[in-house]
Amino acid sequence: MSEDIKKTISELHIYEKKLLKELESNPDVTPEQIAENTGMNIKSVMSAAGSLASKEIIEVDKKVQETYSLTDDGMEYAEHGLPERKILEVLADKKEIPMKDLASEAGIDKKETGIALGWLRQKNWAQIDKGVINITDIGKEFVDKAGVDEKVLDYLKLNADGVKLFTDDLRDGFKKLTGRKNILNIKKETSHSFKLLPKGEAILKVGFEIKQQATQLTHEHLKEGEWKSLEYRPYDINAEAPVIFAGKKHPLRIIIDEIREIFLNMGFSEDNGEFVESAFWNFDSLFQPQDHAAREMQDTFYLKNPLTCDLPDMDLVKLTAETHETGADTGSIGWQYDWSEDIARQSVLRTHTTGISTKHLFEHEPPIKMFSVGRVFRRETFDYKHLPEFHQVEGLVCDEGISYQNLLGTLKEFYKKLGFEVRFRPAYFPYTYLSTETEIYLEEKESWIELGGAGMFRPEVLKPLGINQPALAFGLGIERLAMIRYDVEDIRMLYKSDIKWLRELPISKGVQL
Repeated sequence: MSEDIKKTISELHIYEKKLLKELESNPDVTPEQIAENTGMNIKSVMSAAGSLASKEIIEVDKKVQETYSLTDDGMEYAEHGLPERKILEVLADKKEIPMKDLASEAGIDKKETGIALGWLRQKNWAQIDKGVINITDIGKEFVDKAGVDEKVLDYLKLNADGVKLFTDDLRDGFKKLTGRKNILNIKKETSHSFKLLPKGEAILKVGFEIKQQATQLTHEHLKEGEWKSLEYRPYDINAEAPVIFAGKKHPLRIIIDEIREIFLNMGFSEDNGEFVESAFWNFDSLFQPQDHAAREMQDTFYLKNPLTCDLPDMDLVKLTAETHETGADTGSIGWQYDWSEDIARQSVLRTHTTGISTKHLFEHEPPIKMFSVGRVFRRETFDYKHLPEFHQVEGLVCDEGISYQNLLGTLKEFYKKLGFEVRFRPAYFPYTYLSTETEIYLEEKESWIELGGAGMFRPEVLKPLGINQPALAFGLGIERLAMIRYDVEDIRMLYKSDIKWLRELPISKGVQL
């Protein structure tokens, strides 16, 4: 115990030692007296007291004293009566008052009528029947008798400087007044007292000297030779360090940057589209019929401003129309309907990033390796797994000799770099054939989960764009990946800005290359 006490003494700050010395000479000394006696400011006294209390050397007792007085409104009520009292006085004479005449008959502000009626009913002084206020038997008793809250008003009026305590007979009235707004002023005065604990008494018994201590060795100490005589305050290497919350990227941004780095390392270039796109690029260029269910208002955001978008090269538009109507020279019979330019001109918030791929194919010559990352928009209902706005990533490869095997190999490499074991199963998408869905294995759940779709673009997509080489495309939703990565069950968590959750997330998971 003695060695422990000596170690504790050696680690005490000079302010802590001064406070203990003051308690030794006067156990009832106040923080204000300690500040005056030692030349410390009150903030330093309380900081030293808190530190000593955390080491179980002293005990800090905090007392809060409340003083109650009347506000200007409270004084007005004390002198001229509460609104319900004014109504009761009229009811004592007339027995009843029509609701529409309440303010004028009682001489109160119309804004006070609702509050007054509430307190009349609560006190059971009156009741309302078919728009008429009637006095009750209890109300008749209180015509010439003050209520408990009115007694408190009178008491505070006589003690305008404030009251610290109420007698038992006024306590109920005080509670009633605290339930009303802007009647009472409550001034709080906080006081502290200190008490030595056994460890503190043991420290004082051993004793210590108060002298200035250095916390670090400076250039001046070495230069002037002061270091020889200085006493250095020991450091507690077991003390808890403060928690530091470093600035960092949002988890979605971390994943987006990881995906972008993976694509760039795989030799892809990046393209970015526009949030507002024509229905032509968003749907028609992907051989999606104009009466397809995905185009309905319940799935797509159509814009009023701009209402329409310009169509691209008219040769492309003509070939796209022929492909939709008859299949043109793609070997398909198309969708067998009359294609409309007006529908293709409609402005939409893009529902996917695949439209960026078709536009890129039209504007660039193969070989092509392109990816895009961006927000997409759909008319989804907010719930734990759906949002009307989310992020999607798209990959595209186009060149001679590209095959379905290349698609599977590219997907395996991409998901491997994300850190996932992957498998494939057949799927259907309107603009790809062959098509597949990618599933990843989650060890903690011992199950496979679908994470993205992929396929070879159909000739009906490529031919109108002037592309005669095969092309593969694949994509995934970034929010779904984030939910898996960060073990989030509710997609809304990614956008709630929960500061506790964001602080506890690791700075970066890192790309597994």
